[in-house]
Amino acid sequence: MKKSLLLAVPTIALGAAILAMPGVATAADATSYQATLNALNSSSGSGNVTIQLNGAQATVTEHFEGLAATFSGKPYPHVQHIHIGAQGVCPTTAADANKDGVISTTEGGASYGAIGATLSTSGDTSPAAGTTLTVAPSGASYDYSRTITLDAKTLASVKAGTGVIVVHGLDPATLSKTAQGEKSDLVPSLPLAATSPALCGTLVASQMSTMPGGSASTGGGSTAGTEDQTLLGVGGGLVALGAVAGGFALRRRVSVNS
Repeated sequence: MKKSLLLAVPTIALGAAILAMPGVATAADATSYQATLNALNSSSGSGNVTIQLNGAQATVTEHFEGLAATFSGKPYPHVQHIHIGAQGVCPTTAADANKDGVISTTEGGASYGAIGATLSTSGDTSPAAGTTLTVAPSGASYDYSRTITLDAKTLASVKAGTGVIVVHGLDPATLSKTAQGEKSDLVPSLPLAATSPALCGTLVASQMSTMPGGSASTGGGSTAGTEDQTLLGVGGGLVALGAVAGGFALRRRVSVNS
């Protein structure tokens, strides 16, 4: 009996110690959130976002592509936000209340809510910067990475599963004749296309902190999260080893007693 305990206990204890190490993910962890960005208003774009939380600090990593490339001869500014406080979903074509063929930002508001945080490239990240074109990611594709502070409402919405990433800015040529002549519902000095949503995705909890991959040429990908997966593999392997050792110890005990 003593030999059995000596064989089984060290391996099981080692497995438990590894699982208790800082940085080893467990099933209770939920600090990473991801969204797949799907096209709205026939934008032909796509993308993905990962938000890694550390308290109220949110490290946002994003890649999008396929959006409108230029605006008035310059790289097209695509304002983007975390929207909160509504259903936590992306709108369908049924949201197009005036039937002009475009879901405007306000028409989509019932689905994804108001701006909680602005994903700007620098400076202000509050809703007040929501339509500041000079700090918006620009061009047809973009790799975005920034750590920002979320207010209490935005943080709660993300954790509750009602946070939605919306990227704005359409190619006017893709809109109906009616919509091409309309002004923005947010900034009347701009055309409707400039502020209408182009990409949308609901943030969902992710157990692993896997960052979205950018294009190979820009180095937009990341190996973040690999360490956690490796440690999980080690911890899982040791638990399995502990089980094997326990079985071996049991067989030894039976053999000795018999």
